[in-house]
Amino acid sequence: MARERPEPIFNAPWPALLAAASILAPNAILMNADEPTILSLALVPRDFWAGHWTGVVTMMFVHGGWLHALMNAAFAVAFGAPVARLLGTSARGGAVFALFYMACGIGSGVGYAILHPDAMGPVVGASGAVSGLMGAAARTMDGRGGLGPMFGPQVLSLGLGWLVVNLVMAVAGGLLTGGAGGVAWEAHLIGFAVGVLVIGPFVRWAGPGDPAPRDPH
Repeated sequence: MARERPEPIFNAPWPALLAAASILAPNAILMNADEPTILSLALVPRDFWAGHWTGVVTMMFVHGGWLHALMNAAFAVAFGAPVARLLGTSARGGAVFALFYMACGIGSGVGYAILHPDAMGPVVGASGAVSGLMGAAARTMDGRGGLGPMFGPQVLSLGLGWLVVNLVMAVAGGLLTGGAGGVAWEAHLIGFAVGVLVIGPFVRWAGPGDPAPRDPH
């Protein structure tokens, strides 16, 4: 029996790499930005309900330091890769991937604002969008590259693990932001749930994704 060739260590589809770039490039540009600029891009729940809605989008391009940005970029590549292959790496598949990523981020931000309608603390980061990629990737694990069930074993186990991690973040979240503030951990969990729930319609919209590799045996 011939041995299977190992996959290259770095073989992420371009939509996943683009998601990571959308995290790292703005962080480099905004490194020396003043506080009013950062606040204008962040999600502030009370301002959101007052009609300043752009924060649920722009917050995804602002991070609380390089550690925060690098972690999100790494997770975007790791979990974005199977989602990108599911949706396809054509121009259409890449566009649907970008819309799905944005939908997860927006959904997590709106969900956080619903939970904390009077909060004045700024929320930044693409963690909700990346968590959505994680939820969708869990469904691809159950589907062996295709779209698995919404409550499959990988979705439940990864979701439970993410819940535990975020409960820890609720206590020690300042470590991720370099002491700049806490972590909006609820947005992470909401993003995961959004990813699990809405990936189905995006798959149908994208059409056939990349063909699964054939077993040579």
